[in-house]
Amino acid sequence: MPSLDPYTSVLGRRKAKHLLRRATLNFSKSQIDHFSGLTPQAALAILCQPVVNKLNRPIDVQESDPADQDWLTLPKLPNEISGHGRKRIAITAWWWYNGYNQTSLQHKMSFFLHSCFTVAKDNGAGASHYFYDHLLLLMHFSLGNVKNLAKKITLDNSMLYYLDNYLNNANNPNENYAREFLELFTILKGKQIGDGNYTNYTEHDVQMAAKVFSGFRHQPDRSIIDTDTNLPKGYPKPSLHDKNDKTFSASFGNAVIKGGVDEAGMEQEHNDFVEMIFAQDATAISYVRKLYRFFVKSEWSAEVESNIIVPLAQQLKIDNYDLMPTVKKLLASKHFYDEDDNDNSNNIIGSIVKHPLQLVSEILSAFEVPVVDATKAENEKEFYLYLFKNFIHNSCFAGAGLTFFSPDSVAGYPAMYQEPDFDRHWFSSTTIVARYKIIQSLLLGKNLIAGWGKFTAVVDSVRYAETEISNPGDVDVLINELAEYLYPESISEDRKAYFSKVLLEDFDKTYWIGAWSDYVNNGTDTTVRIRLDALLTAMVNAAEFQLM
Repeated sequence: MPSLDPYTSVLGRRKAKHLLRRATLNFSKSQIDHFSGLTPQAALAILCQPVVNKLNRPIDVQESDPADQDWLTLPKLPNEISGHGRKRIAITAWWWYNGYNQTSLQHKMSFFLHSCFTVAKDNGAGASHYFYDHLLLLMHFSLGNVKNLAKKITLDNSMLYYLDNYLNNANNPNENYAREFLELFTILKGKQIGDGNYTNYTEHDVQMAAKVFSGFRHQPDRSIIDTDTNLPKGYPKPSLHDKNDKTFSASFGNAVIKGGVDEAGMEQEHNDFVEMIFAQDATAISYVRKLYRFFVKSEWSAEVESNIIVPLAQQLKIDNYDLMPTVKKLLASKHFYDEDDNDNSNNIIGSIVKHPLQLVSEILSAFEVPVVDATKAENEKEFYLYLFKNFIHNSCFAGAGLTFFSPDSVAGYPAMYQEPDFDRHWFSSTTIVARYKIIQSLLLGKNLIAGWGKFTAVVDSVRYAETEISNPGDVDVLINELAEYLYPESISEDRKAYFSKVLLEDFDKTYWIGAWSDYVNNGTDTTVRIRLDALLTAMVNAAEFQLM
């Protein structure tokens, strides 16, 4: 039976791999070895610590004037600055670099919150400055309280632009934000049970919510700072607000929220509305289902709903929507490690198709690719332009189906919500070529997806074998150790034989012994590099590596 009882034994390699894959963007051998000796509770104590970003803020290396490259600190209004599209890419480069260089849950959780409160950076989110503030807001609450984030997100300048709430006023109501706040961001509508009536709210509630949200405006110069987050925000404008009381449907007990007549009243009205939404059991259920789909599995049984989802939702509500107690309980549970029945290899581990963000980050970290130190000025162009923008963002992510921080609809990425395929959306006839060319590109230091562009971040197969494999001259040891670190589960003898054939071609194992010996004695790596590159390509592009 699915169980939230804690798994208290030492993780070991298999479960450490599982936790690191699901919770972080850093999947190095050293991290796996370290976490293998910890219990889930000790591991999560480390992963849930707040981190300090290695890279302070993004740089636009394509600005011709060096003074304009650090554009976020310039004493200029956002509308006085050009190139916001490429600057938003630079911001995602900054976010990825920090997440990649930290073994922490914080960046994964901020990406989870992005999937809950969607803003598309390239489709109406406003100037790059506002998108930067938006990501900082998600990071601020990534280990914190989702209800408080729901209160702050309304006045986030990017959100005000993205869903047109800056146009919403008492005389001309705009329901875009109100509808998505209910339908996608918080409580979700549930099944339709009548005309304009859903399980969790009605169309009347959307209209009332739009009136609650009326009169909030963006602040173009970012001069208004929230005292809780220390981040720029918009502001309430009473002259544009619907000051009448708002009466909600029976879904909310026919609650009446008093209309605000001044700034303080508007803020209180907004607070009361969010509290009303988060007082509903359905809101807690919606977030826990999203957490489960993000961290555990895209689909689940009625037993999992009863024994995992519902109890976690009760805890989330009791904790007033502080996320970490619920997340820790889930990620430390016997259920998460598939230890709640007699078969610990048939349910959770290796059950999710990796999204492109995980796939790229994992290849780079698993093979310890030396990504340039972007904190040094001499490396900024190599990182921001050649590696991240041209290769990772525009080729790997885009080619593999991830429009990074810019889903094509407010519902988010289809893999995170669209039945019945869910995460299988990441792997299709339109994405498979790019996914398979990632490792080939990294072995060559050349962008094979777009057909142009070079970078210095290269998978050195010979160095990796020499430094990380206990006996790289032994075919069986080489393949066994690679598989044990790269794959969620151990592989069969048939699969080992297949990879052995890839390495050896039509030769026997003595061929590899001799080739490796020649390299060790003579320093000429041509033969072993060709064969190891072929092996790594086959092992990374195998189904076992595409899953987590």
